[in-house]
Amino acid sequence: MGDNSADQEYVEYVTARLPALRRLAYVLSGDSHRADDVVQQTITTLYTRWSKIRQAEHLDRYVRSMLVNTFIDERRLAWAKVRLFAEPPQREDPRSGDVEDRSVLRAALARVPRRQQAVLVLRFIYDLPVTEVAEILGVSTGTVKSQTSHGLTALRRLLGEQPLAALTKER
Repeated sequence: MGDNSADQEYVEYVTARLPALRRLAYVLSGDSHRADDVVQQTITTLYTRWSKIRQAEHLDRYVRSMLVNTFIDERRLAWAKVRLFAEPPQREDPRSGDVEDRSVLRAALARVPRRQQAVLVLRFIYDLPVTEVAEILGVSTGTVKSQTSHGLTALRRLLGEQPLAALTKER
């Protein structure tokens, strides 16, 4: 970038947003190492474009969109694997739900196509409206709705109609 004030602004922005970006990447990928890779690629791309991106009207939304698209495209990208944190992000209190159910759901979600995973995570875990998810992914609201429907159908098929806890006991 060259401009010290722009560099400082970038460092301050990334430092403040890194935990939230890491949480989103972890929820999307279900793996702390992959989450680190997605965040690293996102903040590297952000740095190279900072002089233009920093003026974005909704900077956080734009960066979140970059991260989600990096996750969707990650298999096609080759970058050095860098670990940003020593430990995975804090998880919810295990008493807030059945741990077995969450692990079964996570495994099933990992088998759903990436774009559908992203839509389901943004819609149901991050509770974002259809319009915002469409903006993040750069697609129409109709595409978000169809991807939601297809993703939920895939999850139902993968999980069957059985209660989640029953699935883990069968394995």
